[in-house]
Amino acid sequence: MSERRVIPLRPQPAQSRNTPQLKSPPPLTLYVHFPWCVKKCPYCDFNSHAAHHEGIPEAAYLDAVIADLEAALPSVWGRRVHSIFIGGGTPSLLTEAGLDRLLTDIRMRLPLDPMAEITLEANPGTVEADRFAAYAASGVNRVSLGIQSFDDLHLHALGRIHSAAEARQAAELALKHFERVNLDLMYALPGQTPTQLAADLATAIAFDPQHLSCYHLTLEPNTPFHHNPPALPDPDVAADMQDQVETMLADAGYVHYETSAFSKPHGQCRHNLNYWGFGDYLGIGAGAHSKLSSHEGIVRQMRHKHPGAYLAAHSTGQFIQDQHGVGADDLPFEFMMNAMRLIDGVPADLFEARTGLPLSAIEPALIRARDKGLVLADVERWRPTPQGQRFLNDLLQLFL
Repeated sequence: MSERRVIPLRPQPAQSRNTPQLKSPPPLTLYVHFPWCVKKCPYCDFNSHAAHHEGIPEAAYLDAVIADLEAALPSVWGRRVHSIFIGGGTPSLLTEAGLDRLLTDIRMRLPLDPMAEITLEANPGTVEADRFAAYAASGVNRVSLGIQSFDDLHLHALGRIHSAAEARQAAELALKHFERVNLDLMYALPGQTPTQLAADLATAIAFDPQHLSCYHLTLEPNTPFHHNPPALPDPDVAADMQDQVETMLADAGYVHYETSAFSKPHGQCRHNLNYWGFGDYLGIGAGAHSKLSSHEGIVRQMRHKHPGAYLAAHSTGQFIQDQHGVGADDLPFEFMMNAMRLIDGVPADLFEARTGLPLSAIEPALIRARDKGLVLADVERWRPTPQGQRFLNDLLQLFL
């Protein structure tokens, strides 16, 4: 009989698997969703909506967002917020006064860490030098630019509203005004060749941003690209492109720290690290999601998704469309779905700290994953192997 490999576990106190108890709440961050764009891209499945000709109801929306925050305060009383992420949509459509009002109102209601990372997503087609300067003056210290490509041909194929020249100008402006800058790129684009990808990467690297996000284009359900698929590179070519991304960025000094994220030393996105470490987050704005922990367990929430429904909710104060507790049986999968995106994984004791479950609750699945060569796990740390990184869905299914 072959010897069974056992992951050493610390002695656990007697505890029911169905009654997880957190000893202390995890770090808390704030996400604010801005749901409008100039134009909806054909590959995008985010909660974003093309602005109508009459414009964006900015004042009414900000009124609703702050009312949403005030209604949520009892669920986060006394907890310090470590980062803010304003995403979308295209938050860089906010006026300078609107963004300043939003951040001022948040600071008046939540205890914000003095060193908090405050990120704003921006589209190069909506970038203006004066607006960037004002955003920085209001407290934004990190910008994430949706570049996607520096090639006009591929930008057109993706339905983007900006040109390659505007992408370069936006990158220059961002690096001038903000302490931390992320450039978003996509690869395996319609008709893209490895040579063209190399040119995109070389252009991004030349700007020397602190952070790069590189996403494989996927055809998401309920998008125009899914209904009418463009001609994409062969899967083997796309896999080679992923290797190309990792190699070029490593050679340029970027650390691959998450599935699609690369940074210079100490340049990781702090807000996203909290997601991947199964921290808590309060989400306000149309369609925003929250994960909040307390002595009663872990709760997930979703705000009303459509901007019209969300604005209508302001009159009743009922911004939450869906809320449910996360059961103990679901926690191992939910934890690993986040943690295994990190290339270096997480400390083994983080599982108990963030779920309230003993390590024994996850041991059988963890052993199966290790036996399949998808995870390296011991008493100190759990992390995906290179095979686990490439076949992340296969890894995660073991924890369902």
